[in-house]
Amino acid sequence: MNRVFNARRAAVLALAFSSSVAAQGSVTSNAFNPAMSLILDGRFATFDNDPEAYELPGFMLGGEAGLGAEGFALGHSELVFSANIDNQYYGQLTAAVAEHAGETEVELEEAFIQPLGLGGGFTVKAGRFFSGIGYLNDQHMHVWDFADAPLVYRGLFGDQLRDDGVQLRWLAPANLFVELGAEALRGGRFPAGGAANEGVGAYAAFAKVGGDVGVSHSWRVGLSHWQAEVEDREAGGHSHGHGDEESASFTGDSGVTGVDFVWKWAPGGNASDRNFKFQAEYFVRNEEGDVTVVAHGNPPEQGRYDGTQSGWYAQAVYQFMPRWRAGLRYDVLDADNDVDDAHVAEHAGLDPEGHTPERWSVMLDFANSEYSRLRLQYSRDDSYEAADNQVVLQYTMSLGAHGAHPF
Repeated sequence: MNRVFNARRAAVLALAFSSSVAAQGSVTSNAFNPAMSLILDGRFATFDNDPEAYELPGFMLGGEAGLGAEGFALGHSELVFSANIDNQYYGQLTAAVAEHAGETEVELEEAFIQPLGLGGGFTVKAGRFFSGIGYLNDQHMHVWDFADAPLVYRGLFGDQLRDDGVQLRWLAPANLFVELGAEALRGGRFPAGGAANEGVGAYAAFAKVGGDVGVSHSWRVGLSHWQAEVEDREAGGHSHGHGDEESASFTGDSGVTGVDFVWKWAPGGNASDRNFKFQAEYFVRNEEGDVTVVAHGNPPEQGRYDGTQSGWYAQAVYQFMPRWRAGLRYDVLDADNDVDDAHVAEHAGLDPEGHTPERWSVMLDFANSEYSRLRLQYSRDDSYEAADNQVVLQYTMSLGAHGAHPF
């Protein structure tokens, strides 16, 4: 293993165990004095279209999908507490602070514990956490290379998939990076809902393999699957263009399969001056069940639904000189939905309307240090009927202790 991928492997292990000293059975000096960090995120955004009318034809949006506020606004700030509880356990809590509909909301984003020192390459996480599927999903938003989620994440996961449950990971003792993982989840959050099977309504599994090519290149490939029994999953985060009195829900089976690929280059393994990263992800979701729509005070309408939605993105980010990076991203979605009631399909957002959502984004950012970043992003968003020109100026600042970032 050369130093490029060894560094990435070390980051994975750092995230999994948090403290190698505690993993060996000793208590660190901050065992009862949690490390604290604060991520400050703010932005100024302009859109040609009304962000309240945002939609992705063919997709029932939920979670935090949407464009956010126009003009000056706080973004997605985070307050993180973490510590070794004793010589056997590690704990972390992340509270997200964001503004929705003019009101500031505090949400428990993550809250989990991890046993330390299990050995054999195994780690366990229990509580609320981001699922390990895909590449971007288990990364916090401030780590992303663009100011927003790819369209496929927005359409399928409501930006990110997180849930309550337990996760098991195994890191193979080999030169080639091999990690396997499985999750049993409550299934109470989008894209699931209802917490079926007495609170164990969703499952996930993933496999990740990576390695080095010479001293300057490293790569990783991942395969993921998520499955849930859904009970009354509510659509939200958009209006379908029909008004605020409308609601839609889905009950049935949902499954998402994805593949991801990442390639990194740094001359001589030193990424401080120049580096390049290419990443791409593809997901396909199959759903079957019933959709119920309540519109404008009318009696509920129900339709049988059998649908397939898919999408992918590819992006490249180049640090062309110290502190400066430029990036390009392309997104595209596709929906093939069969709903036996056209009116239900339209009001639930499942009618593709003969449109294929796609988007081009370019960004330029400046990082004065690893703790601060300024970003300018422009997107030509052709997600629905009228193409939208979107400009975002963003700052992301990190205060306090902060863990290692994943590969």
